[in-house]
Amino acid sequence: MKYDREEKGIINAYEKGRMKLFTPSKKEIEAIKATAKKTLVKDKRITIRLYAHDYKGIQKKAMEMGIPYQTLISGIIHRYIEGELTSKTG
Repeated sequence: MKYDREEKGIINAYEKGRMKLFTPSKKEIEAIKATAKKTLVKDKRITIRLYAHDYKGIQKKAMEMGIPYQTLISGIIHRYIEGELTSKTG
């Protein structure tokens, strides 16, 4: 499994004893569940036209990742909106 820089930092901190695990309270668990439920609800459907080359590329990447290509496209859009992906300029 590939980890990003933040995930690697968390793993390293845990392995070096700088971070401890704890059991969340029932209230925290309920808050986490509520947030996850809201996050996973996809309530809009769109139609998008892609170049055939891009469509095949998305399908190939999704297959390599073991996920549906629609999920990959949705994830890319979400990460871009959240500022995790940026466009190249220059």
